[in-house]
Amino acid sequence: MNVIGSRPTGWWRDRPAAMRELVDELDAFASATGEPVTVVFDGRPFDLDGGPSVTVAFASRVGRNAADDDIAALVEGTPEPAGLTVVTSDSELAGRVRAGGAAVVGAGAFRRRLERAQ
Repeated sequence: MNVIGSRPTGWWRDRPAAMRELVDELDAFASATGEPVTVVFDGRPFDLDGGPSVTVAFASRVGRNAADDDIAALVEGTPEPAGLTVVTSDSELAGRVRAGGAAVVGAGAFRRRLERAQ
């Protein structure tokens, strides 16, 4: 959601549409770069296909830091977390995943990478 919120596009008026748009952008990015992508959303799950290159997940619970906790668990459960990059502008999550061995990229910087890949 940090990446979606990094641009004032009115995404808050239609959150599911903004999520679909991001997944489409991530699929194009993954196809262009060959980098695997997983996105974890907060909120109630709905049918959202990630296409061939993107794994879409929804937080396993509701509430504060729900998606953050799942992202941190993904990093902790990965045999080689140094190969992971987490995109977030949340300093608490960034600290957690760095402590777990993953790299961090800010949402705005990643948004620029997405735009260049299109």
